[in-house]
Amino acid sequence: MIQLAIDLAFVLEKAILIGGIISVSLLVAMYSTWAERKVAGFMQDRLGPNRAGPFGLFQPLADGLKLFMKEEIIPNASNKFLFILGPGLAMMTAMMTSAVIPWGKQIEIFGRTVDLQIADINIGILYIFAVLSMGVYGIMIGGWASNNKFSLLAALRGASQMISYELAMGLSIIALLMLTGSLSLKTIVELQSASGGWWNIAYQPLGFLIFIVCAFAECNRTPFDLPEAENELNFGYHQEYSSMKLGFYLFAEYINMFMSSVLMATLYFGGYDIPFVNDASLIESMGMNLVAVLQGLSLFLKAAFFIFVFMWVRWTIPRFRYDQLMHLGWKVMIPLALFNMLITAIVVLIRENGWPF
Repeated sequence: MIQLAIDLAFVLEKAILIGGIISVSLLVAMYSTWAERKVAGFMQDRLGPNRAGPFGLFQPLADGLKLFMKEEIIPNASNKFLFILGPGLAMMTAMMTSAVIPWGKQIEIFGRTVDLQIADINIGILYIFAVLSMGVYGIMIGGWASNNKFSLLAALRGASQMISYELAMGLSIIALLMLTGSLSLKTIVELQSASGGWWNIAYQPLGFLIFIVCAFAECNRTPFDLPEAENELNFGYHQEYSSMKLGFYLFAEYINMFMSSVLMATLYFGGYDIPFVNDASLIESMGMNLVAVLQGLSLFLKAAFFIFVFMWVRWTIPRFRYDQLMHLGWKVMIPLALFNMLITAIVVLIRENGWPF
């Protein structure tokens, strides 16, 4: 009975944590649409949304209600099962990434110590890449099932773009793994937050640059938004979608942007580590739970900065041509990532064995 109670408590803890992370992710995605238009308004010397509520804060709620209330249209010539599966798969893969991200260290509830991470698996980065590789299926299935040539062309663009830039992203991560020696995101964060440790951005500036460029391509964000090039392909791979099926595709993009920002903060900027502060002494003076809240806030502030960078780039840089996008991916990013990996390997070899001469 005691073991059963412990198991039930563990399941309940994880269920609450999963529900909380999903709710926060949806809230961030919803208000990212508001922030995007506010940033665009500021850069274009206009106000942005300002009608629905104070400062337009109710605009995302109005947009969500509009999508819920709109008529659901499924084309007669479409594959109906796959047409419905596509946006659901895109949304599911966008949310699955959060399972291995450490959102804070630990909290104490009713005498139990709870990790603020859904699953601390020792191959966390491999899990993330596996989920990312599945994300392209949501786009491909939606574009093909629509039975629309523009949707299919956009889906093909999205698939080839993601495959091209995943290679460079993976190579940049291999260089990082050479330094950390672990695939666990929790271990990577702990190494950066250790006393006397440096954030990985100090050791891998080129790797981070490659990673963030590839993250833009993976999220289909400008200047890599070729799958949604309205002036070429009408509305892109979700041309035939309406109501909340369209909403799922749009939400999945913003959730991917949020998860990419959190992942960049975790891998290169210390994750939940509070800068210039010794966490152990802070826990002694303030308590574990309050420090966990501050750590979560630190991670969210870092992620918010990267979300702003995504938006800043969108309203600053024009879209690439498709040949330019492929040239950058195969002939620039992959050679740079290989060069970065080679230099990192040499540095690690020298650090561990000393100079060979």
